[in-house]
Amino acid sequence: MLVNLDSLRAFLAIADTGSFSTAAGRLHLTQPAVSKRIALLEKQLGTRLFERAGRTVSLTEAGVELAPRAKQILSSIEDSTRAIHNLSGSISGSLSLATSHHIGLWRLPPLLREYSGQHPQVSLDLRFMDSVVANELVLKGDLELAIATLAPLPDERLHSTPIWDDDLIFVVSNDHPLAAFDAITLPQLARYAAILPDLSTYTGRIVRQLFDSQRLQLQVAMSTNYLETVKMLISIGLGWSVLPYTMLDDSTHALQLPGVAISRTLGYIHGSGRTLSNAGLAFIQLLESNRDPCFSL
Repeated sequence: MLVNLDSLRAFLAIADTGSFSTAAGRLHLTQPAVSKRIALLEKQLGTRLFERAGRTVSLTEAGVELAPRAKQILSSIEDSTRAIHNLSGSISGSLSLATSHHIGLWRLPPLLREYSGQHPQVSLDLRFMDSVVANELVLKGDLELAIATLAPLPDERLHSTPIWDDDLIFVVSNDHPLAAFDAITLPQLARYAAILPDLSTYTGRIVRQLFDSQRLQLQVAMSTNYLETVKMLISIGLGWSVLPYTMLDDSTHALQLPGVAISRTLGYIHGSGRTLSNAGLAFIQLLESNRDPCFSL
């Protein structure tokens, strides 16, 4: 029995989204086309793969058994196809790349311009998302590369390489009460409202761990994962936050906390056991040439 690979892709898309219509959109197909592929797969396997109750779709026991095997099959085929294509030496095709909004706006533009100029045959599939989500999608094999904030505790299934050290600065607006002090302490800062990225993000965790280490309670007034939005909210006096030093300007006031320094590490991530395309390897080479001296090998 020869199982159709497109049917496996449709199966995984539905399993991932829990919806035939959403899966169809992801695959750029009509819903009837997706349904037809699933019907073919169920006929070949001789069993139902999904329970359908109105708009709710869930995996049957057979579907649960098939899902990890289908992922392994498709991943192996994609990896083999990439390895064979690499033999030609050409740098072409599509490169699926994720990055955070901050890195995409502040770090990548000159690199993307240089890469596109050097490799015009590569089609960049660039997606913006939180670093935590990017890690998950690289792990699942949905993305070849991510340029993101590296996890404090790396997953052994991912290859994470540091490129930039990103100092985080405590900031307020110029008219915030704390701006009047030459220096403050962490307990003083804890008395005021904070505007931070969600505490589940890598940047949020760094701040939370700092306060937890001093047994101090954070007063988070608002959360948003877009640092540009955080900066705007800070600049109008709604609280304090941490921002990369690259974002500081006349609209913000940097606070001095003697003995307190935090930073995050930015770099690239790819699956440990996956073959990178020539396009991906070329992008990594460009990133390596722009590595901060502190991470030089």
